[in-house]
Order: sequence, then C-alpha cells, then structure tokens
Amino acid sequence: MNSYYLHPNSIRKLFDTIAPTYDLLNHLLSLRRDCYWRRMAVSELRGCEGWILDIATGTGDVAIEMIQQNGQQRKIFGLDFSEPMIKRAQEKILGKDLVEAIALSLGDAITLPFRESTFTASIIAFGLRNIQNKQQALSEMIRVIKKDGKVIILEFTLPRGRLMKGLYPIYFRRLLPWLGGLISRDRGAYAYLPESVFQFPFAEDYEEMLKRSGLEDVRSRKLTFGIASVISGTKKHP
Repeated sequence: MNSYYLHPNSIRKLFDTIAPTYDLLNHLLSLRRDCYWRRMAVSELRGCEGWILDIATGTGDVAIEMIQQNGQQRKIFGLDFSEPMIKRAQEKILGKDLVEAIALSLGDAITLPFRESTFTASIIAFGLRNIQNKQQALSEMIRVIKKDGKVIILEFTLPRGRLMKGLYPIYFRRLLPWLGGLISRDRGAYAYLPESVFQFPFAEDYEEMLKRSGLEDVRSRKLTFGIASVISGTKKHP
C-alpha cells in the first residue's frame, strides 16, 4: 500500500476499523515510547496558553497531555476525521473529568472550520503523513493561529544511525504489520501505516515544508534514535 494512492475516505475507514485497539497497539508496538514522544512534543508548547488546536486528535492522548502539563492556563480543541476515534477520546476525557477543558469535533485538517488567529498554537501528532495535501494542512494550521503562535508536528521518521537504519525497516515493514494485524484483525491497516512513513521519511523534509510555509525559528528534535521527531516553527507575521 502507498499513501499517495490511498483515498482519504479509505484512510478514514482504516482508522475507524482500528480505533478499538489503537491505544493498546500504540503502547505495545512502541514499547510505550509513544507516551514519551507525546510528552516531548507537548513540552514544546511551553508558554502557550489559552486555546490550542489538536489536529488528528485520535483518541485524545495529546489533548490530555496538554492539560496535564499546564491545565490551569489552557483549553484544547481536538479535531479528527474518524468518528470512532473521537468517541474513544470522549470516553477517556469524561473518565478523567476533563470535559470542561477539552472540546472535540469531527473535522477535516485541510479545511479547518475556524477563523484566522483563533488559537495560540496548533499541533498534529502522527497525523500529517496520512494527509495527501500536507502543504494545505500546514497552511491551515498556520492560518488559525495568532502571531507568535507555534506549530508543532510529531511524526515518525527514519533513523540515520547505521545500526538502527538497518534494523528499523525490518521491524517496521515485517514485525509491526504482523503483530498489528494479529491484534487489530486488520493487517492491511498495519501494512499501510509503516509505508506511509517511507513517503516522507526525515525530519529535514518536514523542516523544509515549515520554512516554505513562512514559519520562522524552525527546528527539529529527534527522539529515540530518530524513530520519531518533533518539528516546530513560529508564526512571526499575521
């Protein structure tokens, strides 16, 4: 499977299908490093208060992390195109008594239903690679934030170290689809997800995209040998 040939509706159905086991598999397949990756991405929002937009919020882990790190000063709006994912996020948020701090809605990342300069920051975690028109989605993330607001991307990337560079594709393309398919009963989904990373593999690719969009102070931070990266930039102009 190739992300460039998978229709957005097919991608949405894919996430609808794996929603019940999504959290379990994230923790299992990453050896719970996904929790650390989200925590590091959210830490880049230090100093950002008020309303923050969480695109591709999924089951709500990033939104919850943002409140846990700075709950007194933030409100989160989580957006996702998968209704089963949103429903699971709602259950978790209700269970943690965060319904007044986190709002959720179905929505499309490339046509955000918000006015310009609505949020102090926007973040997308493990979602941008699944969007065909990445540049349009990024433009929307920038449009809806205020001047001096931050854009944060957390995404899988390919490690450059010799050992990890050799081992990682074996795990990602063989073991992950097998184990993910065994638990979720959808091997196709966990064959697509690794392949989507190889279409946009390095943090530098995302850095260049942020720079082309007019963001400044663009930088990236590699996590866990470069398996994941946090890429950020600041909107300096209205």
